[in-house]
Amino acid sequence: MTNDQITELVVDIAKRARIASLELAALPTETKNNFLLDLAEQLLTQTDAILEANAHDLEAAKSLDLSAPMTERLTLTPERIAAMAEGVRQVAALPDPVGIEIEHLAPPKGFDLRKIRVPMGVIGIIYESRPNVTVDCAVLCLKSGNASILRGGKEAFHSNMKLAAIVQDALRANGIHPDAVQFIPTTDRAALKVLLKQDDTIHCIIPRGGESLIRFTVENSRIPVIKHYTGVCSVYVDATADAEMAEEILINSKCQRPSVCNAAENLIVHQDAAAQLPRLAKALHDRGVELRVDSHARALLAASGLPLVNAWPEDFATEYTDLIIAIAIVPDLKAAIDLINANSSGHTDSIVTADTAAAQNFLTSVDSAAVFHNASTRFSDGFEFGLGAEIGISTDRLHARGPMGLNELCTYTYVLHGTGETR
Repeated sequence: MTNDQITELVVDIAKRARIASLELAALPTETKNNFLLDLAEQLLTQTDAILEANAHDLEAAKSLDLSAPMTERLTLTPERIAAMAEGVRQVAALPDPVGIEIEHLAPPKGFDLRKIRVPMGVIGIIYESRPNVTVDCAVLCLKSGNASILRGGKEAFHSNMKLAAIVQDALRANGIHPDAVQFIPTTDRAALKVLLKQDDTIHCIIPRGGESLIRFTVENSRIPVIKHYTGVCSVYVDATADAEMAEEILINSKCQRPSVCNAAENLIVHQDAAAQLPRLAKALHDRGVELRVDSHARALLAASGLPLVNAWPEDFATEYTDLIIAIAIVPDLKAAIDLINANSSGHTDSIVTADTAAAQNFLTSVDSAAVFHNASTRFSDGFEFGLGAEIGISTDRLHARGPMGLNELCTYTYVLHGTGETR
């Protein structure tokens, strides 16, 4: 396609999405839920076809020189498709956010004034690798009354196109405007640049992927962007931490799925819990994790025989998305908090401790979108939070922060009922 053809294509998609969004804003909850339940069933029924499309992408990935984490994110299995369908069902079971009264105000004039939750309008989602995002974002946008424009990466093109076709079939079967969910049918970078300029028809952009994609989106968009750049998450083992609990939380946080943004990248240990470090380090090493240690941790582990790599200051601010972890020993809780706030991406950080006062100090002092006490960082996820699927995770401070579900895809309007009042 020529650049002019790409521009015409994307502008037309955006205009049609805006028209569809005006219908979606008034769509009955029952219609939306029927669509969602239909879609969940179709995902299961068409599992083989989805896996066939995904196999084309996995074969093509060999020539794209994708990293192991990117390939892992790209891969679909029957279990992941079933989880995708379950996420759709969860969204169907959630309350419809549209029309909910947020606040009933009492203005001096005495008229009835309420703040009511309404859809944003049109949301553009730009993402890499993970084909499940196609479904997650489509259903969350539709349940919250928004039209969506999806732009996936070339590495998942066949998978995304198949999933988008299934979504389109379910829309038509339920009498919903087919332009409510649209997938941009080209991976040409020019399409992305055009999309980011459609601020007259698109109201929000949500990028999901690597830091380079997100920074490109922010730098080139005329549309407000909700995002997180990286997921630099930490597990802090405090002085009173239970050793078995600390190990279980750490291993789950780092090793359960190291390629994702809520996996732990740092282990920070209070000096009074330093006796636990050899156990923790061995548990990590046994699962293939490379240990990058500061000088204090190296001294404690010198007799362990474990292979160690010197940690540099920048290692504690690095998102590895791999089996690598940076380890530091700190003198007290304040030092742990300071280290996290200096290096964290503001995503998710967890403290393991039996000291409730220390836990509360950590939870109020660590400046992140999600802070946990005695739990794995891997719980920072819309599905685990009970939001159904998630549209993404925000480390921004305006409008939305943390895992974003239905409520975060809405704005509000003021509705006033008067009895002839004038000013």
